[in-house]
Amino acid sequence: MNATSHSRGAAAWCGLVLYPLAVSLSLFGSSMVLPSVRALGVTLSAVLLAGVVRRRPLLGLVVALAGTLFAVAAQPTHGLFDDSRQTNLVAFVSADVVLGYLIARGSRGTAVAGIALSFVAQAVGIAFFVRPENQIGFAVVALLVLLVACMVGLLGRERRQHAEALHDQAVAEAVTAERLRIARELHDMVSHSIGVIAIQSGVASRVIETRPKEAREALEAIETTSRETLQGLRRTLVALRRAEPGGAAPLTPATGLADLGSLTEVTARDAGVHVEVVRSGAQRPLPADVDLAAYRIVQESLTNVVRHAGTDTCRVLVSFGDTDLALEIVDAGRGTTAGSPGTGFGITGMGERVSLLHGEFSAGPRPEGGFRVAARIPLPEAAR
Repeated sequence: MNATSHSRGAAAWCGLVLYPLAVSLSLFGSSMVLPSVRALGVTLSAVLLAGVVRRRPLLGLVVALAGTLFAVAAQPTHGLFDDSRQTNLVAFVSADVVLGYLIARGSRGTAVAGIALSFVAQAVGIAFFVRPENQIGFAVVALLVLLVACMVGLLGRERRQHAEALHDQAVAEAVTAERLRIARELHDMVSHSIGVIAIQSGVASRVIETRPKEAREALEAIETTSRETLQGLRRTLVALRRAEPGGAAPLTPATGLADLGSLTEVTARDAGVHVEVVRSGAQRPLPADVDLAAYRIVQESLTNVVRHAGTDTCRVLVSFGDTDLALEIVDAGRGTTAGSPGTGFGITGMGERVSLLHGEFSAGPRPEGGFRVAARIPLPEAAR
C-alpha cells in the first residue's frame, strides 16, 4: 500500500471521528439558529463520511442513520413533538444518498441490509418524533425518497456491471489479439529458417559421402541459419519482456523492408532460390507496424516458394504509392498443390497482418502458372 492510500485512509477515519462533533455543533452551537439551519448543518455533516462510505458503505450508512436519529432526539425542544424535531428528519436525505451508493457499489446482501436499516431507522424517527396528524405525510415522503435512492442505486449498479463486462471483453479481445500477434511473429520468424535448415540438411545427408565439401557448406549454412534464428527469437523475447509499463525500449531496430537485401541473400545462398527485388515509387520511412508487416509478408512468401514452389527464381515487387504500399511476390513454380502453403498458417497469418492494417490481401495460383501473393497496405497521413 502506497503513501497515497495511507493518507486517504487516514482522512476517511478522521472524517468519521469529526462527524459527531459536526452534528453536535450544528445542534448546540448557538441557541439563536433557526431549526431549518440546524437541519441543514446536520445534513451537510454527512459529507465528512464520504471517505468511510467509499471504503465501507454499510458502516457509513449506519453512522449516517445513527447521527440523524441522534440529531432528532437530542434537538432542544419545548415538547415531545416540537416542530424542530420534525425539521431534523430532513437529514435522512443524506442517509438515503449513502444508501444509493451502497446499492450501486455493494453486494446484493449488503444492499438488502442497508435498505432494511434505512427503513427501520426512518420508521422509528417518524413514529416517535412526528406529530400524529403529520405521520402519514412524513411516511409517504420518506418512502418515496427511499424508493428514489433504491432506483438510482440500481441504475448505477447496472451501469457498473455493464462497464465491467465491457472491460472484461476488451481485455479478452486484447489477450487474443496479442496471442495471435505473437503466433504470427514466431511462425514468420521460424518457418523460413526451418525451411532452409530442412533443405540443407537433406542436401548434406545425400552428399556427405560423395561430396564432403558440399556437405560441409550445407552444414555451415544450417549453423548460420540456426544462430540467426536463435538471435531473432531472443530479440523477440526481450521485446516482449520490455513491453511492460516502464520497460526500456528494445536495443535493436525493428525488422523492416530495409532488411530485404539480407533476406534475399540468405534465401539465394541457403535455399538456392534467386530472388529479384524490384522497387518503385518514392521510398521513404514507414510506420513500424507497416514496415514489419511488409517484411513478414515477403519472408513468408519466400518460405512458401522454397518449400512448395519447386522453382529456383522468384520476383518481389515493392511499390511505394502516394497513399499505400503495394507488395507482390510471384513465382513460376507448381502453384497450388495438395501440399501447398494454403493448407497451413502462413497464408492465414499474412491475411491477418494486412487486415489489422485495414489493407487488401490476395493469394492464389496464377493462370499462366506459378503462385502470386499480393498485398496493399494503406499508409497513415504521417507516412504519405
